[in-house]
Amino acid sequence: MLTRIKNISRVLTKMLPVVLAAAILTNCTDNFDSLNTDATKISSVGSKEYPFMFAYALMTPTLSPDNFEVGEGTIASVYSQFLSQAAHSFPTDRYVIRQDWMPACWNPVYTAAAPQLKTIMAGTETQSSENALANIWWVWMFHRITDYFGPIPYSDAASGKRYVSYTPQDSIYYDFFKRLDAASTILKSHSGDKPFGNYDLVYNKNAAPAAAWMKFANTLRLRLALRISKVNPEMAKQQAEAAVAAGVITDIADDAYMPKSTTTYAEYNGLAVTAGWDDVRMSASMESILKGYGDPRLPIYFQPSVSTGTYEGVRNGLFTSEKIIDINSRLFNSNMGTRWATWVGSDWKTTYNVPQNILHAAEAYFLRAEGALNGWNMGGTAEDFYKKGIQASMAQWGVSDQVAIAKYIANTAVPIAPKDGMNSPAVNDYPVKWSGSESMQRKQIAQQKWLALFPDGMEGWAEVRRTGLPKLYPIVHSENPDLPEGTFIRRMPFLDTEKQTNAAEVEKAVKMLGGPDNAATPLWWDKN
Repeated sequence: MLTRIKNISRVLTKMLPVVLAAAILTNCTDNFDSLNTDATKISSVGSKEYPFMFAYALMTPTLSPDNFEVGEGTIASVYSQFLSQAAHSFPTDRYVIRQDWMPACWNPVYTAAAPQLKTIMAGTETQSSENALANIWWVWMFHRITDYFGPIPYSDAASGKRYVSYTPQDSIYYDFFKRLDAASTILKSHSGDKPFGNYDLVYNKNAAPAAAWMKFANTLRLRLALRISKVNPEMAKQQAEAAVAAGVITDIADDAYMPKSTTTYAEYNGLAVTAGWDDVRMSASMESILKGYGDPRLPIYFQPSVSTGTYEGVRNGLFTSEKIIDINSRLFNSNMGTRWATWVGSDWKTTYNVPQNILHAAEAYFLRAEGALNGWNMGGTAEDFYKKGIQASMAQWGVSDQVAIAKYIANTAVPIAPKDGMNSPAVNDYPVKWSGSESMQRKQIAQQKWLALFPDGMEGWAEVRRTGLPKLYPIVHSENPDLPEGTFIRRMPFLDTEKQTNAAEVEKAVKMLGGPDNAATPLWWDKN
């Protein structure tokens, strides 16, 4: 089995994914039967192939390095202000929409992952743990796409239709909840299963993978419940309480990662490669907060700048002419931590094998903290969950000094002025120590959750849009006429390629938005 899994990427990359159609395996190997050449349906893929297909569906939406760089690294990672762009040629930091980059986060889902999952769901018993896992991952990958664009091809995804309809975002979310509820219930009754065996790349090393996936499903359900809390508070409460009652992630042992390896999977961590390519730096928002708090995660998240030996961030939205000034330049600002890349001699060396962060206990605690403030039954108090969230995040990143963690939780310090090239003030004034004011408590939860979500830029950007928190720096310059300086980017416009090949359906999707198809129109759940 181990020999076979080492060949997963080599075998699966020979699978021919068909846009919005059922995928087929075109390569005849010792593990695959001969397949029909009809590109719109599968004639002989069976249960023996499902583990390979599931592994492929897991890998592709987490984005290869090239896709990650332009599909997430230059978009969500900078719009969340986890990072700022260092590469002079990248204008997305100034809200320029690069349509030629948009397929990077779209195509891997539609042309590679969705066909595999839909085939598995159609070919397995609806009450099986394999079917449940396929549905859970379907929700995970599609919630990231819909939270980029809004309405997307969903109900007809991987249908084989020439013209594919878009589904309104509220309908997509309601389907998410149904799938996660059903999957959690199935896995509860199959807790001893090991679905897909070693081809479950996320939890195959977990002692109880089915039980871990059940917690994953419920934590994802809790995330999505909070996402709709301003647009449908009644459903949000119902879904959040059901998720917690069914069991969410509470221990970092059940944290979800996607393994990346130069040998086993031939899949590299896209964020690490982006850091090795010298494309990103610590944002000024991160510098202000992490330095102000004396946060133990600072030297893990980032590393000292090459030129100064100190931790330095840079404001988002600088012009190229401003980036070449020493204090704003690459060598004077902090790259990602040594977990992802290391300065060796005169260049960056990438750590290719870093697992990619997917879903964690820390986030679950902060979600429960916010839910408790909303008056929902989360099984405890907001303050208790807030503190447990901090503790879980510290443990996740290897901070084990309990005295230092306790000191951090009691910290009354606030973010500081970063002393950057723009003479920026402190980004905000939220202390770590739990406040007596509910208004400040919400800010504290949002800020600590933002720190704990790092480096998942997609989720970080979604949360900043949903809550309007934490307060971050406005970008210095906007080159997008729809987003004047002082405003915040809300979504990605629909793909030009879709407008060219699926024009009538895209036109219907624009009407679903409730506003123009630009980066200023908020998504359905975005009420800030």
